[in-house]
Amino acid sequence: MATTADFKNGLCIEFNGDLWKIVEFQHVKPGKGPAFVTSKLKNLKTGRVLENTFTAGVKIELANVERRPYQFLYKEGDDMYNFMHTETYEQISIPHDLVSNPDLLKEGQTVEMMFDAKTETPLTCEMPAFVALEVTYTEPGVKGDTATNTLKRATVETGAEVFVPLFIETGEKIMVDTRTNKYSERVKE
Repeated sequence: MATTADFKNGLCIEFNGDLWKIVEFQHVKPGKGPAFVTSKLKNLKTGRVLENTFTAGVKIELANVERRPYQFLYKEGDDMYNFMHTETYEQISIPHDLVSNPDLLKEGQTVEMMFDAKTETPLTCEMPAFVALEVTYTEPGVKGDTATNTLKRATVETGAEVFVPLFIETGEKIMVDTRTNKYSERVKE
């Protein structure tokens, strides 16, 4: 058993008979009345986001989840992704809706999967915060056209489209933020 004082982003709890992940929270101590905690919870099975207010100090049930490292092997059809555990070499197939950002997933990429420890079912598949990808196509930049912070479309090796600065050319490697799907920086070789 834990209390609202133990809240942190990413913590998994059992609430209303389901598993929920705390996306964000805030402790509030008003001038009048008892303190409380506002939170945004994401259902790990359906993906639904719920806003809930807890009274400060109320007891909550922590979910028994495990995080395990997996490596992406290949995509099967349009909606199944195959992964291999990096330590036991056990293979698993999961639907695309469990993968946090499937457009940026390339073969050999290491991800972290969260499993329900009671039922051994996969709940989420989270990619690293940044991935290095090669630009396979982008329009050439025009010299002298860099006075403003303008962006252009670029297709990366996974087929995803990312907006990049004008100086990025085809064949260069870039870092992409998987949480926002945005260009971060050029990879220095």
